[in-house]
Amino acid sequence: VQLQASGGGLVQAGGSLRLSCATSRRISRSYHMGWFRQAPGKERELVAVVNWNGGSTYYGVSVKGRFTISRDIAKNTVYLQMNSVKPEDTAVYYCAAQGDYGSLIRSNVDIWGQGTKVTVSS
Repeated sequence: VQLQASGGGLVQAGGSLRLSCATSRRISRSYHMGWFRQAPGKERELVAVVNWNGGSTYYGVSVKGRFTISRDIAKNTVYLQMNSVKPEDTAVYYCAAQGDYGSLIRSNVDIWGQGTKVTVSS
């Protein structure tokens, strides 16, 4: 498994949760990374993207201002800090990697990780 997501669970609306995605050293130092999510009965959607060195980020409209994506290259890990969560944030969250930043924003992914489930209770 090249991308290992963790940190999902049950959280109350208004609360916070942090997801982590552990990668290999090779991916951590050369790929742009992102988080996507898929709710039951819905299509997978982009949540957030960070470029290879953490200097540029992009967010989906529904999470902008509440979620923060970051990466720790030394730890080969990408994070998604989720604040002020809402019931509509309930979904399986996937981390992903792509060699081209623009392609990742357009949801073209080279490498998918397994999902971690987030449930927000009202």
